[in-house]
Amino acid sequence: MAINEQLAALRAEYESTGLRRHDLTDDPLDQFAHWMQDAIDAGVYEANTMVLSTADVHGRPSARAVLLKQYDERGFVFYTNLESRKGAELASNPRAALTFMWLDLHRQVRIEGPTAPTSAEESDSYFTSRPRDSQIASASSPQSRPVDSREMPEGLIEVFDSALGDASPQRPDHCGGGRVKPTAIEFWQGRTHRLHDRFVYTRSGDVWTIERLAP
Repeated sequence: MAINEQLAALRAEYESTGLRRHDLTDDPLDQFAHWMQDAIDAGVYEANTMVLSTADVHGRPSARAVLLKQYDERGFVFYTNLESRKGAELASNPRAALTFMWLDLHRQVRIEGPTAPTSAEESDSYFTSRPRDSQIASASSPQSRPVDSREMPEGLIEVFDSALGDASPQRPDHCGGGRVKPTAIEFWQGRTHRLHDRFVYTRSGDVWTIERLAP
């Protein structure tokens, strides 16, 4: 069978109990906390993985998987090389979308909103919490830029590590984070026959409204 025929034939029924308005909390962050805990308790591999979607000043999109490292009423936080493609796009067009997909639970969460950099104190705290090898790799990597071979970034790591001796690296300015402040959060629960349950929270000021969306 040709690959396109195989792809067309791939399908699964999402036989979950569904999602009703009375199942939801009034605060989407509380609802997200419940679903994230469910994913962790279910053993979903790296449940904090999310797709971060950005766009440049011309509206050309790009997306990649990153890890959620913190969230609260201020927004959802990830860390990155600020000189990478995503860092450059967020600097010029500070809006983003996040997507969590927990297939084992037939669930998806979509988040949209403006972005802002994390503070120097937050970035320092996260950087110092990382293993030393990860600190060195992130500090020395020319992320998103072309390299001739794998040996090139490995060589940069060796030079950086040798210069440090036994010391731990200080966080360079390009190692920072971003925070997505949600203006919309959608909770998606898979159902049979593609009649999925979808609810979106939309923020107006400090008030959230909830609407059911067609599947």
